[in-house]
Amino acid sequence: MKCNAIVAHKTGGPEVMQWEEIELSDPGPGEALIRQTGIGMNFIDIYFRTGLYPAPQLPFCPGMEGAGVIEKLGDGVTEVKVGDRVAYAGMPVGAYSQYRLIPTHRLVIIPDGISDETAAGMMLKGMTVEYLLDRTYKVVPGDTILFHAAAGGVGLIACQWAKARGATVIGTVGSEEKADLARAHGCDHTILYDKENFVERVNEITDGIGVPVVYDSVGKNTLLSSIECIQPRGILVNFGQSSGKIENFDLGSLQKGSLYVTRPSLMTYTAERGDLENSSNTLFDMVLKGKVKIPVNNRYKLKDAVQAHRDLEGRVTTGTTVFTP
Repeated sequence: MKCNAIVAHKTGGPEVMQWEEIELSDPGPGEALIRQTGIGMNFIDIYFRTGLYPAPQLPFCPGMEGAGVIEKLGDGVTEVKVGDRVAYAGMPVGAYSQYRLIPTHRLVIIPDGISDETAAGMMLKGMTVEYLLDRTYKVVPGDTILFHAAAGGVGLIACQWAKARGATVIGTVGSEEKADLARAHGCDHTILYDKENFVERVNEITDGIGVPVVYDSVGKNTLLSSIECIQPRGILVNFGQSSGKIENFDLGSLQKGSLYVTRPSLMTYTAERGDLENSSNTLFDMVLKGKVKIPVNNRYKLKDAVQAHRDLEGRVTTGTTVFTP
């Protein structure tokens, strides 16, 4: 069958993405053909588009998150059936398409009470927050944490999740508008990183004790300063690098506090089917109980993905972005 999709024939700026007609085969063993109803945009899509993360091949269709309805199934499928509303996040890339083929072991069924749009925009970000706050470092009542980019898609979910866990949240943001947004989603203390020294502010807020964990998806511009915010035997969780690739990191900088550092990924934390189901069910439960709301603040037609990427890189967007196929 034929459908339209965003295709990148080379790596580079947003302009390398083209709106094209592609041909899809019938699903093979263990695969599903999905009619997509919503597609999420994430910063990792930019990493693949620019070549920071290697694409599986060129040309390729970007995107790692979406929701839709199963139209056809290949042989040997046990996880889902035709007509199911399903969502997914992670590899393989290929979400920026009206229809797509995907291994069924990566799909989860969307529960009643959660819309396709919400599911499309929350799976990658929401399950990222689950593993960050529940498994990479278990946030417990009384913790004070530092979360960079608190008004971003992951950040707004993380602020709510951490508050539901009984934590105090310090978040860095890029503007007063974003500070207001982060506070509205549970962030207790906001720091404007362009105007304030976040190390000094964290020390003030914590009376010089520091925080047990820093969640940092910014990377190059924040990593070394983030280390200065961590209390002895605390952990730096670097789960992204929106400001650029981290190079020549000196492990000796961790010595003074006997600190830990980790570079986790959703793909590892949901590699096994059981882990994927547990993570998605925890996310669904948080949303259905109203502990976490998914702010879909930006909507684009999929054919306008070039502009959407420009807006994300230009820090114009906040919260979650969803494409309509």
